[in-house]
Amino acid sequence: MELKKVLIVDKIDDLGIELLRKEPNLQVDVKIGIQKEDLLNIIGEYDGLIIRSDTKINSELMDKAKKLKVVGRAGNGVDNIDIPEATKRGIIVANTPDSNSISACELTIGLLLAQGRNIVSADKFLKEGNWDRDSFMGNELFNKTLGIIGLGRIGALVATRMNAFGMKVIAYDPYISDERFERYNVEKKQSLEALLKESDYITIHTPRTDETIGMIDDKEVNLMKDDVRIVNAARGKLMVEDALYKGLRSGKIASVGIDVHEKEPRYSAKLYEFKNVVVTPHIGATTVEAQQNVGITIAQQVLNGINGDIVPNAVNLPTIHRDELKEIKPYIDLAERLGKVYYQLNKDAVKLVDITYWGEIAYQDTKMVTIAFIKGLLEPVMADRINYINAKFKAKESGIGINSKNICEHFNSFSNLITIKITNNNGKIFTISGTISTKGEGKIVEIIGYEVDVNPTSYMLFLQNKDVPGVIGQVGTFIGNENVNVATMQVGRKLKGDKALMILNIDDKISKKALDNFIEIDNIIWAKVIEL
Repeated sequence: MELKKVLIVDKIDDLGIELLRKEPNLQVDVKIGIQKEDLLNIIGEYDGLIIRSDTKINSELMDKAKKLKVVGRAGNGVDNIDIPEATKRGIIVANTPDSNSISACELTIGLLLAQGRNIVSADKFLKEGNWDRDSFMGNELFNKTLGIIGLGRIGALVATRMNAFGMKVIAYDPYISDERFERYNVEKKQSLEALLKESDYITIHTPRTDETIGMIDDKEVNLMKDDVRIVNAARGKLMVEDALYKGLRSGKIASVGIDVHEKEPRYSAKLYEFKNVVVTPHIGATTVEAQQNVGITIAQQVLNGINGDIVPNAVNLPTIHRDELKEIKPYIDLAERLGKVYYQLNKDAVKLVDITYWGEIAYQDTKMVTIAFIKGLLEPVMADRINYINAKFKAKESGIGINSKNICEHFNSFSNLITIKITNNNGKIFTISGTISTKGEGKIVEIIGYEVDVNPTSYMLFLQNKDVPGVIGQVGTFIGNENVNVATMQVGRKLKGDKALMILNIDDKISKKALDNFIEIDNIIWAKVIEL
């Protein structure tokens, strides 16, 4: 088996490195702090790369990284990676969004409590040899309104815990479903303005994008309640520090807790002048548990990417959470195998693909299933690299239109079904459908209008024949002469005496020469072996 190589250039927990080194046929090189020129000189040797925030992944590096399949970012932010360029080149970019969520959530709550109860200033006061309780009159969280901007992973964790504190929790997130608000017992606000006007405490948990940079500025501070308390443990620059400074100086803002800063590292700032500002040096993920989780998670992500498996935290793929992956993985595998069938039976270029999800699968997020089908469709005909990351890009580049829709109703007797209609450039239609059985097995249940019931396996013989007596015997003789074992055989027809379709699951491949001779036999119209 070919030796594959992973390069680690930024520090991750030793448990992650150990996980990688246990993998057979994988060489793991650790070069912490490697210089840019040295990295450019050696990156061409590696299939996987693990970084943090300091290493830049751009076109210059990717031009030299001819073997690179996956970049693992140990942490959340991917600002240092050119995602569109990586996607075009089929390079998976994965991060660890869940690994430090608990740590970031708990620090957020720590900053809320530290402000409300003056913990930091009281600690300093006492250690300087003073004693005065009245100077540190605080405020309870109980019965106060907490406004959460961004109800993603960390925002939802904060909401769950602050509900237990007896706070009224409201949130603004235009990209989150109403069901998620209900699940976390959070009142949805339709605008940021509404949230700012109602909140006693405000915490932000959004990514840093063009849309969110500076989303809390002078205008937003003026909308807030008097004596509001604010936390930012998400990303620097989401809140304009000068606006917070003016709010503190005017007395509009009672206190601020900040873990992330407009510039890092940061040793001084106007905000640090205030006793009612609690600051920490970007330690949201700085716990033993978080760093272990980050190291192990990113190592597993890179292994998955190198081995061609699904990477749940790939940032240039639809997000699949671990609990969702278990349920949808059989459909992903089935769709990819269904996709591989077309070009092995047909040579006509594809113009349009219509995919319909019926029944139980229609309730799931099927974006990844669609991508898996496209990957399977293009794999037999594309000599260059094709994977889950660049499949949609390659399809668009090839002029293939992709439509998909979800219908929650059952299709005939199927509780779940994927139906696919492929239109080629000549206007001809090819159809194939599959389902997941009660045993969790993928099955092909229809192909080019024939009803079948076949498990897709590594080697399959498809043949069309005249519906006349003796053909099965002819097929058996041919297979026997090729010394190939047959696992199962399925015969389908539309009308008596018409053309029939035969599908055999076979243990080995049959040569093209043998197939060419076989189709010369009377009553055999065509025959092809496909590999899945």
